[in-house]
Amino acid sequence: MRLSFLVPFVLAASSASAQASAASKPLHWQVPPVLPPGALIAVVSGDPTGPGESTLALSMPDGYRIPPHFHPGYEHVEVKEGTLLVGMGDRLDPKQTRPLAAGDSATAPAGMHHFSIAKSRTVLLVTFDGPYTITYPRASDAPQPRVFPNGY
Repeated sequence: MRLSFLVPFVLAASSASAQASAASKPLHWQVPPVLPPGALIAVVSGDPTGPGESTLALSMPDGYRIPPHFHPGYEHVEVKEGTLLVGMGDRLDPKQTRPLAAGDSATAPAGMHHFSIAKSRTVLLVTFDGPYTITYPRASDAPQPRVFPNGY
């Protein structure tokens, strides 16, 4: 199922284009500095730091929240495992979400303020035109630089 982040929500068939890419090579998981602590990402295709289309795999634990944010280009997500609760706006409100289950997908157009919550361990494929940029409307929602014990 594909869910468009336009009001009202529009449902359609899901796309399988990113599925083939995910199976073609082993993934190298790492901590994403642009998201709150707890998630892991892996590059599936493309170069997320450069121009052009890229796809990332995103793994989130149960209850993980991505605060309201937006991107300069579209963001397409496909749920591979678990359930993602998605909502629109500048305030993360679990009561204002719609569930996306494994096999469902959604696209947020450029500039759409949206947020999400993982219900159970959730794995997504995230496709976008790079470079990947995420902006949090409220500075307090932006992840803080991480300081590790050895200063790294």
